[in-house]
Amino acid sequence: MKLKFTLKRLVFWCLAVSFAFTSCQKDDGPSNNNPNNENNIPDTFSEYFGNQMTRDFVGTVINKNNEPIAGVTITIGNETEVTDDNGVFIIRNAAVNERFGYIKTEKEGYIHGSRSVVPSNGTNKVTIMLLEANVVATVNSGTAETVTMTNGSSVSLDGNFIKEDGTEYSGSVDVIMHHLDPVDTSMPLQMPGMLYAENTDGAERMLQTLGMLAVELRGTAGEDLNLAAGSTSEIRIPVDASLLPSAPATIPLWYFDEINGYWKEEGQATLNGNFYIGTVSHFSFWNCDIPAEAVTLCVSVNDEQGNPLNNLYVTITSNTFGTRGGNLNDVGETCGFVPSEEVLELNVYGYQFCDDTPLQTEMIGPFTEDSSITITLNNSTEIISETVVGQFNTCNGNTVTDGYVQLTYGNETFTDVVTNGTFEINLLRCDNDNTFSVVANDYANLQSTGEINYTFNTPQTSLCILSACNDVEEFIQYTIDDEPTVILLDFINASFYTDGSNYNGPSLNISGSDNANSCFYLFGVLNESQYLGTYDNLDWNDIEDTGFNIQECLGMSSENNNITYNLTAIGEVGDYIDINFSGTYEDYEGNPHSITGLLHVLRDQ
Repeated sequence: MKLKFTLKRLVFWCLAVSFAFTSCQKDDGPSNNNPNNENNIPDTFSEYFGNQMTRDFVGTVINKNNEPIAGVTITIGNETEVTDDNGVFIIRNAAVNERFGYIKTEKEGYIHGSRSVVPSNGTNKVTIMLLEANVVATVNSGTAETVTMTNGSSVSLDGNFIKEDGTEYSGSVDVIMHHLDPVDTSMPLQMPGMLYAENTDGAERMLQTLGMLAVELRGTAGEDLNLAAGSTSEIRIPVDASLLPSAPATIPLWYFDEINGYWKEEGQATLNGNFYIGTVSHFSFWNCDIPAEAVTLCVSVNDEQGNPLNNLYVTITSNTFGTRGGNLNDVGETCGFVPSEEVLELNVYGYQFCDDTPLQTEMIGPFTEDSSITITLNNSTEIISETVVGQFNTCNGNTVTDGYVQLTYGNETFTDVVTNGTFEINLLRCDNDNTFSVVANDYANLQSTGEINYTFNTPQTSLCILSACNDVEEFIQYTIDDEPTVILLDFINASFYTDGSNYNGPSLNISGSDNANSCFYLFGVLNESQYLGTYDNLDWNDIEDTGFNIQECLGMSSENNNITYNLTAIGEVGDYIDINFSGTYEDYEGNPHSITGLLHVLRDQ
């Protein structure tokens, strides 16, 4: 997962907790572990990338409203996939290099998007926000015009254009423009590649951006156009007022090389008021940046037992280059470029589940070569560790080998790729809210479970078996001991009565059966004030008791009945009721059994 740079400090909501830690630096970086020695500039820039290898990727493509975009073509090396309805793509064994991987996206109606990464071990997770190809103005060949956006960004055109094959173009030209502002927290998702570049000497650099301008020209048939040979254009890029104190009088200009996936230095811009003004000879993304020597840094975070912690966010702050951050992947690692020969501040955050204090802070570096460090977080009573596990099957009961499970908690969604039918998602939380939802997607067969609500059973929550069946609206499933899972899809009825005059509170009745003589019946008496929550076995002999009972169809006695039920949703009529349960019980002959189950049913009344 790449580390994303922004100029301003990112704000997170995390609980103030004091963790002790240890760290170590390992000498297992790429073969090119001292890349910034100016005497070692390679003959070709790609030599910086290190040896070729393969890595796995899972990513999400979204629009500016954070909505998924389906049908986006994704290319990594020679591998190509298309995003599904959730905007998700999975590419395994993609050809990348030790220090560089390039992901390209293409979708009609959007400008060209991409992401470059320093590949990490495990599954690399990326998010790309595509920008719509909105036409700012339409100009004509043969006529000099200046196109200006509402924020003052502008581009001058002399009217001479060529097609991609180099032939002259004549006709109207649609001008598509986007200004990317470093103070916008969405900028790292929107910009192409990463802030990694080749300077005019052929040396690698990391960049501190003060603003970008994307310009694309399209002909009447939608074809890509560019400036004709010998033509130039003046571009104006606004600088946010908060960045002006650090803005130099002149700054190098860099354009994004869409073929190779990194920035290249070409020309410079001059600060005039709050605008950088420069001259360019072709169009792509143009970027006003301060360069610095860089090395790669991989950060791993483990718990005290040495287990990798994923789904946390790590930031690294430079006094001169601001803050960049990355998500810990499934093996608890994130990698990226950092300034060389500078002491850096590392923070580990738990997303918005806590308040705005990092879980841990450490000063690291300086680094003079590609490095890896490991951080160990101590246990804390203030932090709740959650692990969610389960089995994911296709609609016909086979193991899913090409899919993913998404867990949503609060405003965050965590994705785990499924290759062998099992999944495990870990997170740390500080919030008292113990409910979450899960959607499992069979990527190969384009089938889904739909959203199902659950309650954490701290520290480990087993979701049993999830089945991806788009055409199944509701189901009841349960597993007793090691027997095959029973899934009921027919003759399901669910009723909820708020009038609890016959019982100690509101009541719930859910039943289901099939043609194989399997049946299921659940009855529950709920709390008056708070329906949702955790319940135990309902005692029929106690008229004051609340809880659930599933004895009727399952040969289950009341003796030693230790089943826990989590009621996570009660919708209106036509919406879902969600209950999951697990525990042990005895049958009428005193034999012990274990049971787990899930109800995802539509309320009938």
